[in-house]
Amino acid sequence: MKHYIRFPRLEGQTSRQAHADLPQGTYERELGKEGFFGPATHMYHRHPPTGWSSWEGPLRPRAFDLARINQEHASPFDAAEILFNAHVRLRFWRAPAAMDHLARNGDGDELIFVHRGAGDLFCDYGHMSYRAGDYIVLPRSTMWRIESREPTVCLLIEATGSTYMLPEKGMLGHHAIFDPAVLETPSIDDAFRAQQGETPTRVVIKRRNALSVCTYPFNPLDAVGWHGDLAPVKLNVEQIRPLASHRYHLPPSAHTTFVANRFVVCTFTPRPFETDPGALKVPFFHNNDDYDEVLFYHAGDFFSRDNIHAGMMTLHPCGFTHGPHPKALERAFVQPKPATDEYAVMLDTRDALEIGAAAQAVEWPDYADSWKVKRAAE
Repeated sequence: MKHYIRFPRLEGQTSRQAHADLPQGTYERELGKEGFFGPATHMYHRHPPTGWSSWEGPLRPRAFDLARINQEHASPFDAAEILFNAHVRLRFWRAPAAMDHLARNGDGDELIFVHRGAGDLFCDYGHMSYRAGDYIVLPRSTMWRIESREPTVCLLIEATGSTYMLPEKGMLGHHAIFDPAVLETPSIDDAFRAQQGETPTRVVIKRRNALSVCTYPFNPLDAVGWHGDLAPVKLNVEQIRPLASHRYHLPPSAHTTFVANRFVVCTFTPRPFETDPGALKVPFFHNNDDYDEVLFYHAGDFFSRDNIHAGMMTLHPCGFTHGPHPKALERAFVQPKPATDEYAVMLDTRDALEIGAAAQAVEWPDYADSWKVKRAAE
């Protein structure tokens, strides 16, 4: 059995409690392993750890305005590729009013996050409606298509070669964050039966990131029943009840929604601000030196970031310090309102992410400069 070399020590001016009661005039920075789960040290600095004057090289923080991707794609496999590595592919999809084929992803489970729109999803297992804020987990090789009642925009997160699972909740118990009983599965209902028939149907299959087409002389979504414990599931962000502590700012890992091989998906939903006067009210400065961090801004007021609107995405590669922007930092110990009102999807990946051409085309090139504070001499 392996164990980390752990030897907690205190040196100089420190707080005894992480993220609270910082020494006067200091800024806390967390250096951690294993994405907030491993050993960690908290440094206390005289200057904000993001107070750089310039950035050069590929490690810089990045931001992409996905709302500027206006092209509609007939198939989810044609969607704009944003970020990817060997274990996850993230695509941005403006869906058609109605797909004219079935999609089947043989490379891994597909997680659909509905950013905008409403409609109906038909798959092997039946029919389910969808709306903005829905997560829909489709097991690998599920055949499916959608019909949009409202213009639909989705974030697609493929778990390449792996399966989506729920996180361990430990001492919180099985029903914390969201009760598994709220997960919905497709129904073999009147809408599902109505779409069955002898219409020739194409199935576009993705495997090893290449496409094949299988054509049937009938619609293969013709199930009359099923039983088992493998099926698509749906969860809306409004059904998530986030963990909160009035005396301590919880790390992002407390908001984990799904886990897969070498990455996790977290969801930030409205929660009460910390009320303890010594507790940080904003995300703490940290080095995440094992994971790349991605944040997709879905809706609301993104209090820790300046000049960010719904539909934007940020990428903070592992290996440098990041944290709140200067305006947010001014409110580090101030409770501006009773609760946050933001919804965002976070992706933490154990392996470095590559940036797709579609993301590069909508990049905000000056994002790294957004942490700068103008000094009196400037």
